[in-house]
Amino acid sequence: MKEELRGWKDLPIGAVTYKLSLEYRTGGWRTLKPVIDLNKCTRCMLCWLFCPDMAILWNGRDVVVSYDYCKGCGICAHECPVKAIDMVPEYS
Repeated sequence: MKEELRGWKDLPIGAVTYKLSLEYRTGGWRTLKPVIDLNKCTRCMLCWLFCPDMAILWNGRDVVVSYDYCKGCGICAHECPVKAIDMVPEYS
């Protein structure tokens, strides 16, 4: 008898996946998304350092968010020392 795999909603709190976040496009989980004000951004990269999903990227000139992988946790906005990141509703 084949064991049925559980979905992500069935995982217990604190569950850990065994693969990198970049292997799954998890952006669809998000209700809020980070928007970076590049006029305020100092490019300190603390948002990148604290992002648990590796969704903050550096394109050689600016900090950008990969919305394919961002779950909208808001850690980047919380850690930004100049408050250059706002969490806005995904859908309005």
